[in-house]
Amino acid sequence: MNALPIILISLCCLAIAYRYYHAFIASKVAVLDDERKTPAHTCYDGQNFVPMRRWVLFGHHFAAITGAGPLIGPVLAAQFGFLPGWLWILVGVTLGGAVHDFMILVASVRRGGKSLVEIARMEIGPLAGTVASIAFLFILVISLAVMGLVVVNALSESAWATFTIAMTIPIGLFMGFRLFKWRPGSTLSTTAMGVVALLVSLVVGKFVPGSIIGKYFVFNHQQLSVILALYGFLASVLPVWMLLCPRDYLSAFMKLGTIGLLAVAVMIVHPTLKMDLITPFIHGGGPIIPGKIYPFCFITIACGAISGFHAMVSSGTTSKMLDKESDARLIGFGAMLCEGFVAVIALIAACSLYPADYFAINAPAAKFAALHMQTVNLDQLSLAVKENLVGRTGGAVSLAVGIAQIFAGLPFMRQLIDYWYHFAILFEALFVLTVVDAGTRVTRFIFQESLGKIYKPFEKTDWWPGAILTSALVASLWGYFLYTGTISVLWPLFGIANQLLASVALAVGTTVIINEGRAKYAWVLLVPLAFLGTTTMWAGIENISVNLVPMIAAGHPFQAYINISLDIAIMLCAVIIFANAMLRWCKVGLSAIRP
Repeated sequence: MNALPIILISLCCLAIAYRYYHAFIASKVAVLDDERKTPAHTCYDGQNFVPMRRWVLFGHHFAAITGAGPLIGPVLAAQFGFLPGWLWILVGVTLGGAVHDFMILVASVRRGGKSLVEIARMEIGPLAGTVASIAFLFILVISLAVMGLVVVNALSESAWATFTIAMTIPIGLFMGFRLFKWRPGSTLSTTAMGVVALLVSLVVGKFVPGSIIGKYFVFNHQQLSVILALYGFLASVLPVWMLLCPRDYLSAFMKLGTIGLLAVAVMIVHPTLKMDLITPFIHGGGPIIPGKIYPFCFITIACGAISGFHAMVSSGTTSKMLDKESDARLIGFGAMLCEGFVAVIALIAACSLYPADYFAINAPAAKFAALHMQTVNLDQLSLAVKENLVGRTGGAVSLAVGIAQIFAGLPFMRQLIDYWYHFAILFEALFVLTVVDAGTRVTRFIFQESLGKIYKPFEKTDWWPGAILTSALVASLWGYFLYTGTISVLWPLFGIANQLLASVALAVGTTVIINEGRAKYAWVLLVPLAFLGTTTMWAGIENISVNLVPMIAAGHPFQAYINISLDIAIMLCAVIIFANAMLRWCKVGLSAIRP
């Protein structure tokens, strides 16, 4: 099947949703009003509450929400075939994900930039807030570990890739100081300098392996895990203007530019989707995701369709930087629709590989051998990109290969496939690192809000002792799971945690609408809540029997019991919050009909 019609149909669906359905929600359900002052102005502190220009904030928000999920999830779900993942992305992002992101952003802006935890406490009740804080911490720690695992698997033992990614930190710092201290307002020139520096680092990176500095950029899985946790800590404690916002802004242009270029390349090259529309693995037993298509496809593709992590970003950092309410439509709806398109592109890139090559990259050697498949051109690709591609599980490498093949299909580009491959690795790693820094910061805020109930100074996000202590705790927690985890175990757990978080956010958003007296519009959140909540709860039960219990027999009882406990704990927390939310809905409904 040719990929061009897929691109055109996807763009049309996303554009129609933004123009009509999302415009209806913005005007009738949220009722945006620029006369209301946002927390960026009323709570300005120069560090966390800072009004940002519309497109700069769009860049930060898009970069923060678009982590590895919309790239890796569709790649892993490609084992079920192309059609299931594509349909879920389009339906999920238009009816669920974009609405979810926008409504939580608006709710937080109108409540002083409070996090989702505090909104749950204010709108549903104290018990829901307390349980939500516990659940969100579990969920965010797992999410950050999975995001980190993707980039660690991609950078492991690769000096070229590690050097290029490392250079994004000093480039981001330079952009931060130039934008906010040295030359305020120089957005265009600073952006151009950052993009050029990034591309130069990519070209120079080819000569790092084998050089006198090459050995300093070669790290194994465990070393990269520690380095990434240290980076998350650093990004969490520094002011947002110094590293997080400018680096995410640069990443956003890199991401959007790459996706736009890739979309054009797909239209020119017309790659053929070699993966079947539906594979036999829809019945379970797949070498990458062991479960059946329902419910595992819907938790494997989380980001790109709907993601609870976005609610934490919307209410954690973005709501503190929104200049005016009308900007929420572009940022809340627009960024998520762009992420959905990213997911479609990632699915196309993965499905353009021969199935045997795809499985040889993504499945462990023993599982691939059991498939009795013969690779087609994987050996030639390994030589061309100057990396060993066999058994590089996690999705990032197969996606990079798919992207490189598409770009190499352009005129005069075949000889540059190694550059395109490492460009794709840079592209993917930037997605992940923006989630690591923003996610660690958001989780730190939740810790501080919770500890502030015990010791008041913790509530101040600019109190340095509290920021340092909570950032170190958060980075250490997700760093442990990153250090010890594997993609086949952590990704389903991440998907369950992430989708339950989205379900909780939808329940909170529904409560906000009902409490504000607009219950007739509650269906815009109740419909996706009903589907996502039931599907993810079923996935949580299935994951224990299909994925986690076998770990005990495989000789990993400690990790198995920890993961099973987390799975059960997250589901119990979600049930408690759902029950409290429904009680609140009934209470508000009864009070409304009393004479």
